[in-house]
Amino acid sequence: MHILLTILIIAVFGLVTSTVFTGMTLAAVPPYLRERREALVQLKTGPEFTPPLTLLKPLHGTEPDLEAHLASFFEQDYPEYEILFCARTDDDAGLETARQVAKRYPAIPARFFWTGEPPYINAKAASMELMEEEARYDILVISDSDVRVTPDYLHSVALPFADGNVGGMTCLYRGVAAEGGLWARLEAVGMSVEMSSGVLVARMMEGMQFTLGPTMAFRRDAIHRMGGFEVTADYCADDFVLGNETWKLGQKIVLSHHVIDHMVINATLEASLKHQVRWMKSTRFSRPKGHFGTALTFSVPFGLLGWAAAAAMGHPLWGLGLLGWSVATRLALAIAVGRRVVRDSSWFGLLMLYPIRDLMGFGFWVASYFSSRIVWRGRLFQLLPGGKMRAAE
Repeated sequence: MHILLTILIIAVFGLVTSTVFTGMTLAAVPPYLRERREALVQLKTGPEFTPPLTLLKPLHGTEPDLEAHLASFFEQDYPEYEILFCARTDDDAGLETARQVAKRYPAIPARFFWTGEPPYINAKAASMELMEEEARYDILVISDSDVRVTPDYLHSVALPFADGNVGGMTCLYRGVAAEGGLWARLEAVGMSVEMSSGVLVARMMEGMQFTLGPTMAFRRDAIHRMGGFEVTADYCADDFVLGNETWKLGQKIVLSHHVIDHMVINATLEASLKHQVRWMKSTRFSRPKGHFGTALTFSVPFGLLGWAAAAAMGHPLWGLGLLGWSVATRLALAIAVGRRVVRDSSWFGLLMLYPIRDLMGFGFWVASYFSSRIVWRGRLFQLLPGGKMRAAE
């Protein structure tokens, strides 16, 4: 009985902490929505701020619907910008797709580069370094290949830089299962709700001290002052490093009002699990204290634990109440963040799958402590304290 009581106390404690996290997230939503409304008004009625932009697109092979995703960057309602693409080799399949897309948009300047065998552990750093050297303009917009944007994207990206104190910006994103499927949908709803909730709470508590890889933009001067893209050469979470180094320079990082589509291409169970565990491991080594505390933001695992303990103690209705409360907090996040903030249109994902994803997320958190090795772009690496990595033996 003492063991069951201990388990029940742990479950209730976890439910309390996850409920506090839910309350903090809900408190962070209204200020973000207010800023969104103000930004949209400024875009419609304020003086137009359209500095020339350089888009940097690192590529590595092909992926589902890559042609359509790249085409969305050529279809921007923006007066002056260029797009630079870079891969490891000239015959990279992704680079060839970019060339074919660029032919359809001759009015948009596009250039193509390749690095050869990169000198860094993080091959992306070499591509970024080369493209920055070739960029014509001083605001650099960086986005992953698995991103889809709307025609007003660049207007939204440029808006924060009207403030001279802003050194970088980033966007929230909603997960979109590119080819459907249960596992991709579960991963996608985690992006929409779990990740976005964490960002909103972090911003409320300490301000933006990082950027998010699907879209980030920086002043070239900030990149130079931090030592160039070489600062990310040994890191897995290069997006966190770039944003954090910009913040350390005393410049502001802005979380944009604009939300983009992050395409989930891991359709199989194995691919999805590997990707999400790698993501968790990267966070564990980049932000170890915050990652450890993440365990107390999950709710459904504690709800199930409480239900099992209470039922074993002869109080099944109390147990069901604890489980129901855990699910209710997840639904509150799904609606407030998933629907209102990132505008995820998948009610099935938000209401049916997110509580399941919350349980899975706790499992990924546990798994992140079992190994320091990750597989990235087909290569095996070992993560080191501080977020750096090295090739694994």
